Amino acid sequence: MSTRNEPALPDARSRVWLGLGGNIGEVKSNMASALLRMEQECGIHIVAVSRLYSTPPWGEPDQPDFLNACAGIETSLSPEDLIVFVKSIEKSMKRNKTSRWGPRNIDIDLLIYEGETRDQDKLELPHPRMWERAFVMVPLAEIAAGLSFGGKTIAGWASMTDATGLKPVSDDGDWWRQEKEERV
Repeated sequence: MSTRNEPALPDARSRVWLGLGGNIGEVKSNMASALLRMEQECGIHIVAVSRLYSTPPWGEPDQPDFLNACAGIETSLSPEDLIVFVKSIEKSMKRNKTSRWGPRNIDIDLLIYEGETRDQDKLELPHPRMWERAFVMVPLAEIAAGLSFGGKTIAGWASMTDATGLKPVSDDGDWWRQEKEERV
């Protein structure tokens, strides 16, 4: 049962894939904190996390490079409750979105929610245009290569993106756990 105004958890658990990123401030630490909060506050199980990538900015090139990663989670939250929860994490980290593709200290996107589609003002599932973006598809292919989406596997979509400038900056997907341990 929820004790902190968090959405109630239904019984069924679903697999969800998230994109995380940012390019100002302590981005790696912010992403690790976000994943930790998901585990601690809403009973979300982190199933897999990709390596951390340095990526050139997309859409608005005159800004610092981003750090990006993807995570696979299991949750009992509905898509609507999950988006509210992750946006509350962003807000608590003082995310200041100045423009659509501008600089930010944290960004958490719902990419795919198993068995669900949405076309709402605040929630589109699968995430629109993600298949065009190497900074999403390459890390997602590390943790969900065989997942089918739009008639292709994630690995197939990743191979079709322009990964120029995309560089792994961690050896594996444990970077967020190491960041968590360094703070203890």
